[in-house]
Amino acid sequence: MDNHHNSQSIRQLTVAAIGVVYGDIGTSPLYTVQTCFSSELGFKPTPDVIFGFLSLIFWAQVLVVSVKYLAFVLRADNKGEGGILTLMSLAGRNTSFRTTTVLLILGLIGGGLFYGDSIITPAMSVLSALEGVQVIAPNLKSFIVPVSLIVLFFLFHIQKHGTASVGKFFGPIMIVWFLVLAILGAKQILNNPSVLQAIHPKWAIHFFVTYKAASFLSLGAVVLSITGGEALYADMGHFGKRPIRLAWFSFVSPALILNYFGQGALILSDKSTIDNPFYKLAPEWAVVPLVILATLATIIASQAVISGAFSMTRQAVRMGYFPNMTIMHTSKYEAGQIYMPFVNWILFWCILIVVVLFRESSKLASAYGIAVTGTMAITTILACYAAIYNWDWNKKLVQYIGAALLIIDIPFFSSNLIKVVDGGWLPLSVGILTFTVMAIWKWERFLLLRQLSRMSMPLDQFVNLVEKNAPQKVPGTAVYLSRTPQGIPHALIHNLNHNHVLHERIVLMTIRTQDVPYVDWDKHIELTELAPNIWRLSATYGFHETPDVDDLFRNSARMGMTFNLQTTTFFLSRETLLPTQRSIFAEWRAKLFILLSKNSLRTNDFIHVPADRVVEMGIQVSV
Repeated sequence: MDNHHNSQSIRQLTVAAIGVVYGDIGTSPLYTVQTCFSSELGFKPTPDVIFGFLSLIFWAQVLVVSVKYLAFVLRADNKGEGGILTLMSLAGRNTSFRTTTVLLILGLIGGGLFYGDSIITPAMSVLSALEGVQVIAPNLKSFIVPVSLIVLFFLFHIQKHGTASVGKFFGPIMIVWFLVLAILGAKQILNNPSVLQAIHPKWAIHFFVTYKAASFLSLGAVVLSITGGEALYADMGHFGKRPIRLAWFSFVSPALILNYFGQGALILSDKSTIDNPFYKLAPEWAVVPLVILATLATIIASQAVISGAFSMTRQAVRMGYFPNMTIMHTSKYEAGQIYMPFVNWILFWCILIVVVLFRESSKLASAYGIAVTGTMAITTILACYAAIYNWDWNKKLVQYIGAALLIIDIPFFSSNLIKVVDGGWLPLSVGILTFTVMAIWKWERFLLLRQLSRMSMPLDQFVNLVEKNAPQKVPGTAVYLSRTPQGIPHALIHNLNHNHVLHERIVLMTIRTQDVPYVDWDKHIELTELAPNIWRLSATYGFHETPDVDDLFRNSARMGMTFNLQTTTFFLSRETLLPTQRSIFAEWRAKLFILLSKNSLRTNDFIHVPADRVVEMGIQVSV
């Protein structure tokens, strides 16, 4: 078990994992079987079709969730953390520059598709839950969209309060949900046990042989049964591998399989139930309580995806793929529980548009599948590179494993890609937009830092200048925040040229991020004396950590350098970026970077420096 979970029992973590990790995949029975028999696919509920779909669902869960994610991908452990960007940084180690670049692009594309998933999941889940009221009151159909919008607004409105106070309720609610899934399914299986023969893979093979092209298109519906698989890896750092695996094999997987086979048994007995087999599993008196429970379950599933979007955005910010944004910690004890206002409300408005545009969960199925299957395929490729270059696995063995997994991933993705016009354009558009922003920000920021490095004054030149023209010294400490660890920051040169003074002690501070989640506290700070009373302070953090000036001062004190905030002034350069005459594409890229920079959180706000202790020095830079 992971070190930082030693104080908690396996049982507590397993319950929590059931609530958070499996919220998304746990609500898939609401719409998966219904989508398999949608009018778009055109399948009749004959026994061989029902057995074929159930066999595909069963083996998809076994091969993708149990084998791929739980047995293989969860081994890609970056100091206990997981997720597509974490895997990207892990896979790119020890590889050639060209290979690293390709893996970087794949990782960013996967990250972009994850945001598409973050938009579709809440819309799909809440709509599918509330559509249950049609079973008992078809005339209430017109109220589903307005009520969904109210539920979603409530969900996003409470995000600012954090999940710390409600997180302990997630597990118990989802335990009740999975128990209900199992009971409803088991009841129908007892009435028609012949449905269990669908476990045999011959029915999946027979389905493909018989229906050929139509069976290939149906994979877009089958894949809905494994949506949420990426959460198993993304949430590894919160719960550890063992609780996630234990929750799946002992509780979640059996409950899901029972419910899917129960829906199949119901359709075998009554073909008219294909319009909404999930809710028709329940007796009429239980439909309203089931709708309420399903709505709670979908809110929990949506919460997990929203929290994941916050976490991945923070990773991207710390790794230099997004501008600095406001990050609010909502728990004193859990570093992973954060709230990002900008991300929260962008997601809300996007989801609102999606709900109003699509209006029905069945119409979102195509859009849902592309985001999930695209991320799945990219995860396979990145995990294989991590296995070869980080775990020292036999290259041939990994190639066989990768080929076997891609034989599953690529057909799933291809079957959804065909439906771009029907809704698949949505996650692809979100993915392309997000990838463009991340790639442009990273590249233009690299060019900016290179430009600033060229414009900076070398240390020895600065020391000679000060010795020849000794300026007046003023009491106190001046901390100059520098983007690059080389040379003298522009703010220091400007202060000397315009004010003709220097502080008694000068500290050049650079904050860097490594491609690991956490850095040991004793390695956060590196102090180097460059010249008498001139020091360089390099602060290094992991991409799951947020720098804080109080933390910096405490660690510096342990190394013998104390700071008094009341006598310390922070100087930083405020760059005014000017686009230069370049090609049309390069100029457009620069203008987007300038726009993002203007709306980026300032460095002193990002590390929580008191505003009355900050002095900004302006500089113009061409990009």
